[in-house]
Amino acid sequence: MSTPFGLDLGNNNSVLAVARNRGIDIVVNEVSNRSTPSVVGFGPKNRYLGETGKNKQTSNIKNTVANLKRILGLNYGHPDLKQESKHFTSKLVELDDKKVGAEVRFAGEKHVFSATQLTAMFIDKVKDTAKQETKANITDVCIAVPAWYTEEQRYNVGDAARIAGLNPVRIVNDVTAAGVSYGIFKNDLPEGEEKPRIVAFVDIGHSSYTCSIMAFKKGQLKVLGTACDKHFGGRDFDLAITEHFADEFKSKYKIDIRENPKAYNRILTAAEKLKKVLSANTTAPFSVESVMNDVDVSSQLTRESLEELVKPLLERVTEPVTRALAQANLTAEDVDFVEIIGGTTRIPTLKQSISEAFGKPLSTTLNQDEAIAKGAAFICAIHSPTLRVRPFKFEDIHPYSVSYSWDKQVEDEDHMEVFPAGSTFPSTKLITLNRTGDFSMAANYTDITQLPTDTPEYIANWEITGVQLPEGQDSVPVKLKLRCDPSGLHTIEEAYSIEDIEVEEAVPLAEDAPEDAEPEFKKVIKTVKKDDLTIIEHTFGLEAKKLNELIEKENEMIAQDKLVAETEDRKNTLEEYIYTLRGKLDEEYSTFASDAEKTKLKDMLNKAEEWLYDDGFDSIKAKYIAKYEELASLGNVIRGRYLAKEEEKKQALRSKQESSQMAALAEKLAAQRKAEADKKDDKKDTEGDVDMD
Repeated sequence: MSTPFGLDLGNNNSVLAVARNRGIDIVVNEVSNRSTPSVVGFGPKNRYLGETGKNKQTSNIKNTVANLKRILGLNYGHPDLKQESKHFTSKLVELDDKKVGAEVRFAGEKHVFSATQLTAMFIDKVKDTAKQETKANITDVCIAVPAWYTEEQRYNVGDAARIAGLNPVRIVNDVTAAGVSYGIFKNDLPEGEEKPRIVAFVDIGHSSYTCSIMAFKKGQLKVLGTACDKHFGGRDFDLAITEHFADEFKSKYKIDIRENPKAYNRILTAAEKLKKVLSANTTAPFSVESVMNDVDVSSQLTRESLEELVKPLLERVTEPVTRALAQANLTAEDVDFVEIIGGTTRIPTLKQSISEAFGKPLSTTLNQDEAIAKGAAFICAIHSPTLRVRPFKFEDIHPYSVSYSWDKQVEDEDHMEVFPAGSTFPSTKLITLNRTGDFSMAANYTDITQLPTDTPEYIANWEITGVQLPEGQDSVPVKLKLRCDPSGLHTIEEAYSIEDIEVEEAVPLAEDAPEDAEPEFKKVIKTVKKDDLTIIEHTFGLEAKKLNELIEKENEMIAQDKLVAETEDRKNTLEEYIYTLRGKLDEEYSTFASDAEKTKLKDMLNKAEEWLYDDGFDSIKAKYIAKYEELASLGNVIRGRYLAKEEEKKQALRSKQESSQMAALAEKLAAQRKAEADKKDDKKDTEGDVDMD
């Protein structure tokens, strides 16, 4: 049985949660952190994923890829790439499919990986973290992504999960997942005909800002409006601080950190920490040792100065709020509560701006960092066939109108708006078309002018085959079940031809008809399913062959990482054995080895140490094992003698303790028997006394 797994795929850090033990638990990683850096790094032999990648980022700057979800599904010619490039330290390149990829040096060679592959590497890492922490089987996952993600990006996330060996049961908007987390744990929500509670969720994370207006009733949630600013987040604050100090240090210390990527990254990392300190303090010191050219830098920044630096950002705070309220057809006064999530909402000036936009105080009912992951885990549990969860229904909103079009085979329209902007999903629509044979269909955004710049109009297309045209008929009616599924993906779920047939149907008897009255029949026309049609889909999802190739490649890299880790472990074991055995040979083991054995073993240890730091510094796993076994062949014999003697001492001590305990027990029992005998004698003496008066 798979344990439901929820992943908040963050730009800077990702949070993992699982549904177990009748609750939702956050999964800690290998260093006990409740979030994992969304980083993929590449080294001379293996990959550095998550925490390891973050720790090596400064020293491995050109081969470390962060901001994964910003380039997922992004075209190389997209206007966003220019803005995103300044946040990347690795080289971004154009792939054969015109998408963005990263060029890195891995295992001594240049490699180019797509954003989908990079994301899969990270997802595989967090999957392994969840498995190690929970000791459970992890196969199903619900992944939370930004609400502004396009259909293509959602397919890419799903493919990344599949490459990592997971089944993406749902791709959910991150703020909607937070809303689910809010709704399932609130016990005071309105019921029945009561007015729903209107809650605004403001999520400002590392790279984007989302405002979503939701209506809650007990056991249900409906998204009324969502608006985003996908270039507003904590990293913009970090960048503003870094640029400020870059100018200051250029004049103060005569160094230009913009010319040195490692130095710039060190200041950027320190700027992030400074930003957090200023959230709780009005002034904070800033110092970094040996930034570049052996120069130590120091300065300070006030909260007031930071607010001045980010003033252009703060002026954009109210726009997503205004647009979300307009889409929901509500005003700020209609909102009952404003919940803030995302790490950047801890910045005091931002909180003040958000509060002013709604004209009411802010709520922090939810854990700002973990609410999305917990909601995703609950949604995954809903899809589990083996778990029973509290009933909770939720509906998201279509940000853009979607139309379906088809071949114009007969005199009818060739397109139709099926899912209007502002309508809810998941949803299903049935349409009937008159066809003369096999045909094709396509889904497109209805109004390209309403989409973000350079968003492709195309969504998907399908070939419908198996249409049989009866003799004597000009066309055959075909019914299609069009669906926007829970992940917001548009599909054709079912297609079949129909026909009208004449059947006899019993006429209902009158109320006063005699009991033995015979029923009357009439002929009626009924529409019934005739033939199931074949649907061949063409979506943004990877083809099976390509998907299998990427899965195989990922498995090869996993095996390589595992081999490197095991080799390093064997090397460390050998090194530890050499020093431990040498230290004990003249101490604990001294009396258990002959002079000849000591001389031989010390010579073996010295040669092994020389080999380890010379030819064996970068050897293979088998050689480390062989060296260890060579030393152990004699060392373990001596150690065995020592352990046998120690066990003999323990047994002797144990026997002595047992004898002592038995003697003490015997003495105690003898004392008890004597006390009982004395008590009986006293009783007899009392009974023998006679009063002679």
